Amino acid sequence: MANVRAKQTRVLPGFGLSLGFTLLYLSLVVLVPLSAVFIRSMGIGWDGLIDILTSERILKALQLSFSTALIAALVNVVFGLLLAWALVRYSFPGKRIVDALVDLPFALPTAVAGIALTTLYSKNGWLGQYLEPLGLHIAYTSIGITLALTFIGLPFVVRTVQPVLADLETELEEAAAALGASRLQTITKVIFPILFPALLTGFALAFARGVGEYGSVIFIAGNQPYKTEIAPLLIISRLEEYDYAGATTIAVVMLIISFALLLLINFLQAWASRRTGRVAS
Repeated sequence: MANVRAKQTRVLPGFGLSLGFTLLYLSLVVLVPLSAVFIRSMGIGWDGLIDILTSERILKALQLSFSTALIAALVNVVFGLLLAWALVRYSFPGKRIVDALVDLPFALPTAVAGIALTTLYSKNGWLGQYLEPLGLHIAYTSIGITLALTFIGLPFVVRTVQPVLADLETELEEAAAALGASRLQTITKVIFPILFPALLTGFALAFARGVGEYGSVIFIAGNQPYKTEIAPLLIISRLEEYDYAGATTIAVVMLIISFALLLLINFLQAWASRRTGRVAS
């Protein structure tokens, strides 16, 4: 009777039907497009693939895209954690405004963000005109690219860490202090292990967004070959030249590298979750 009652009270369909719909949706949205990219890239042949993998221009673009995305994600981990902590633990004038501004990169078109950053940090920009005499060149450098990726990646870290911080009981900190732990020990031994899986998730999301970002970067990058040319721009350039095989091959290389890095981050997140006894988000 209990089994019959359990089956009658189920809201969602059974495992078989749910799994079937899940696999169908995943195949249509993810697997089929990615398979098409891989198949199209094979049309270039091994010689063409080796030429792309050994091209200095492409290697420089890949290095720039991944390095700036990595640096921006690391910066967002630090400042995103601080911002999330302030929003959760403190009350201050304008808190709701700051909380709403965090989501601005989600709502703002990326091209608008790139134009705004270029207007601020170009040589004749509002801030750039004061930074240039000091030797600080932001626009049309890798620093400007990192700044743009930091801007669009910050909400991922804040919104991932914020719910975990809200659920973190302050009694844990009080208990640690009562047992004689210093503030640094409380942060490193009590708080940080709980936040680490969420921080890894936010880092992965910000990094993945940064690697493929185009709109906010294209204006502030300057697009100088071998210097400030990003990999997504090379893909667009190949498409404009009707070199679809070359474009998809560069995309496949980016996909493989990104997947390997995200898989590593996923393993680290699972390991951290097991150590803290929490389920990975």
